[in-house]
Amino acid sequence: MQVEIHGHRGARGLRPENTLPGMAHTLELGVHAIELDVALTADRQLVLTHDLTVSAVTSVDTAPATPADPAFPYVGKPIRSLSLAQLRTLDVGVRRPKTRADRFVGTQLPIPGTRMPTLGAVLGLLAAYGADGVRLNVEIKSDPTRPDLSGDPRQATELVVAELDRHDRLGDAAILSFDWRVLRAAQDLAARRYALVEKATLKSSWLGLSYKKDFGGDIAAAAASIGATTLSPDKVLVDELLMSQASAAGLPVAVWTVNDPDEASRMIDLGVAAVVTDYPDRMRELWAQRGLSLPLPVPAPRPVSA
Repeated sequence: MQVEIHGHRGARGLRPENTLPGMAHTLELGVHAIELDVALTADRQLVLTHDLTVSAVTSVDTAPATPADPAFPYVGKPIRSLSLAQLRTLDVGVRRPKTRADRFVGTQLPIPGTRMPTLGAVLGLLAAYGADGVRLNVEIKSDPTRPDLSGDPRQATELVVAELDRHDRLGDAAILSFDWRVLRAAQDLAARRYALVEKATLKSSWLGLSYKKDFGGDIAAAAASIGATTLSPDKVLVDELLMSQASAAGLPVAVWTVNDPDEASRMIDLGVAAVVTDYPDRMRELWAQRGLSLPLPVPAPRPVSA
């Protein structure tokens, strides 16, 4: 039985999310795939960010990109209103949770001074590691209910595909989105397309269809109809009925975000093809206990001597 481990935003429970140190640590732990989030800047650069506005939880201002920059401070501003140079001034290496109950307090190692990377930088990191066996799952952040924040989903999709192709990673990468317009745009561009679903986005505004009216409540059939190759639901949606529907639609299921080993075991028993987790280390222990095939850790590149 083959069940994959996918690192969520790198390994969000262990290192700052969507950062180069986080991606490097995830590679060295060993995963089948790394998931990350991208959005488009004002100057059409693809940066790693889960939020369409600069998050005060994951980002802090340091200094303006230019003296007396009227856009400064940048935290709270839309990503698409800021340039790469402006976003690169942010420190994204220290999580600043709103409450002490934040689930990553005590597990995520702070790395002060970390900067927001581009998708190209991550692809360069994978090349430096020689991580040819690790796939890249790129979630394109887009909110159809906020076009002022999202912009044109086709433009972002085409730019992501072009960047993956430029680094010769398109063949083993996947395009992911809750906004199914992205998946439609990617249908003729990328071989792997993950339909992300959660309760909040099971609406026609996000899917471009009514899965209840048009598909009798069968979300897997709806995903297959728009060309998805994998169904990727929130863990709370996964049960025997959903797994049966996905099987009938010919779609493997990649469930997110599963951090508890007991819950991961239940998902494996239900037949999921992949578990997306903030803690690949926990999942590796579970995989070893269950005798599942483990992805090989990728050793860090040796430094080049002068």
